[in-house]
Amino acid sequence: EQLIFFHDHSMTILILIITIVGYNLISTYTNTNIDQHMLESQPLELFWTIVPSFILVFIGLPSIRLLYLLDEVYQPSITIKTIGHQWYWSYEYSDFLNLEFDSYMIPSNESENLNFRLLDVDNRTVIPFNTQVRTLISAADVLHSWTVPALGVKADAVPGRLNQVNFYSNRPGLFFGQCSEICGANHSFMPISIESVPPSIFIKW
Repeated sequence: EQLIFFHDHSMTILILIITIVGYNLISTYTNTNIDQHMLESQPLELFWTIVPSFILVFIGLPSIRLLYLLDEVYQPSITIKTIGHQWYWSYEYSDFLNLEFDSYMIPSNESENLNFRLLDVDNRTVIPFNTQVRTLISAADVLHSWTVPALGVKADAVPGRLNQVNFYSNRPGLFFGQCSEICGANHSFMPISIESVPPSIFIKW
């Protein structure tokens, strides 16, 4: 949600800048009058040097705050180990015994009308909402990238290295993602499907 707010904040500023610059360009093109004060104006030069720096600060400070919030490590309730393979994901719930599975994309010719084409998988990753989740990410063969934009998480899956991301889902639903690293011929056919459910349903699952 904070990422969405920051996006809206940045777009508002960009639209304002584009509108002002566009208006000035059009008025300069259509108006043949020449203002002598604008041809050599030191105050105007100072103004359009200082104001953009304030705008950059206005965009930069919320961005830095978000970066630190995303890197904050909380006390996770559940840890999920994610391994990228060519071309599927393996999941292991470290807090439970013998709970691990592979997640393959459902091919288009096998999918039902209710499935999301090229995004749905045979085994969804189930998480409880209103719970802090930690994901440990690695790869078995080549570079992959575990990315779920709706949850604001993206981390490289590097062979021999363990990366960590934390996320928190505050509502039930389906969250889809894809590998964001060009990892080979079937790179675009290893989607990620997260199913957020109430804690009681998660325990039954």
